[in-house]
Amino acid sequence: MLNDPRTHGLWEASAPAAPATLPLDGRAEAHVVIVGGGYTGLSCALHLAEAGMSAVLLEAHDFGFGGAGRNVGLINAGLWLMPDDVPAAVGQTHGERLLEALGDGPALVMSLIDRHGIDCELERNGTLHCAVGEAGLQELRQREVQWLRRGAPVSLLDARETADRVGSRAYAGALLDQRAGTLQPLAYARGLARAALVAGARLYTQSPVIAAERCGAHWNIRTARGSVEARWLVVATDAYGSGPWQGTQQAQVRLPYFNLATPPLDAAALAAILPGKEGVWDTKTILSSFRLDRAGRLVFGSVGALRNGGTHVHKAWARRALASLFQQLAGIDFEHEWYGQIGMTDDAVPRLHGFGPEALGVFGYNGRGISPGTVFGRELAMLILGEKNEEDFPLPVSGMKPVPLRGVKELYYEAGAQVAHLAGNRR
Repeated sequence: MLNDPRTHGLWEASAPAAPATLPLDGRAEAHVVIVGGGYTGLSCALHLAEAGMSAVLLEAHDFGFGGAGRNVGLINAGLWLMPDDVPAAVGQTHGERLLEALGDGPALVMSLIDRHGIDCELERNGTLHCAVGEAGLQELRQREVQWLRRGAPVSLLDARETADRVGSRAYAGALLDQRAGTLQPLAYARGLARAALVAGARLYTQSPVIAAERCGAHWNIRTARGSVEARWLVVATDAYGSGPWQGTQQAQVRLPYFNLATPPLDAAALAAILPGKEGVWDTKTILSSFRLDRAGRLVFGSVGALRNGGTHVHKAWARRALASLFQQLAGIDFEHEWYGQIGMTDDAVPRLHGFGPEALGVFGYNGRGISPGTVFGRELAMLILGEKNEEDFPLPVSGMKPVPLRGVKELYYEAGAQVAHLAGNRR
């Protein structure tokens, strides 16, 4: 996309083609207009269309342009927060409701993939949250206890069990979450778009919104070449919001995250490294993540931006880190490199915001876009369909305000990751 291989990297190179769409040209009417073609917007459009409600979706670029097409591809359950901390953040009723909805999120994602035959390299073997040292292991023990109390199928593995599953002795243990899995994130977004089109939704790409106005009982949403009149408006732009929706970007601190993909590993390496094909991330503050794709490439990522001096620093660190984890990968190079932005809220909880009468949106996925985006798209559709009230939503309606010193904080995180990786894993 944008003729830049560093935006979507391996995912654009290996995803099935997107369904054919055109920019909006002329005037359209619908019951709902959705702005944003990521997981939230596409899930909302699909669920509305399947229920027989007319929906128009406007995407400024292409499906999955934002975080949906750039991420690691882990279908995680829950949030970054400890489960017991979620009710403290949003209240007891909403907190437990949110944990239940997002705990079941991977099952929703997998059911949509199955039902619509989405070709997106789905793996259902869970994820491994790996402990770095004793402090990391203590954190995972707490997570296990809190999830087990809620009936989740999680289990804490010891160092030997972790080494068997990961192929490295670097970790003190790991929390296995059997609800979770991995997929090809851009392929999943394009598959949702195809399913929504088949169901009857009208999807337009290359159609950035330039103005939004409430006119009586309807919204009038204008693009450069057309307009949509609709009773309901759904804003699903998250950290890539612009124009009338740039507030969703300004209400978050954007954290850069990069991914590097090796060439396909040989049979011996694949027998040793992630033989169960789980997705992995660790307990470090500046975390690392890795997983395999269908072709046997190892996709390895961490915090940082592949621009300016960061490209050399992060790639050099990744080679050292991989060699430290897996001796057989010493000296390996990378076939693909890309990065994107994660929208972070101050408490690591997404926000439900009202943009006006009959206008809602969810943003702030904090690096957990696949499952929560799919879930919140469905939940917004259910609210519009009258199957739920705002009081029944997994999140309370909250205000939206710009983050103080947002630009300074974003520069700090990008520079901090670069400094950490400059020295990290040196012998």
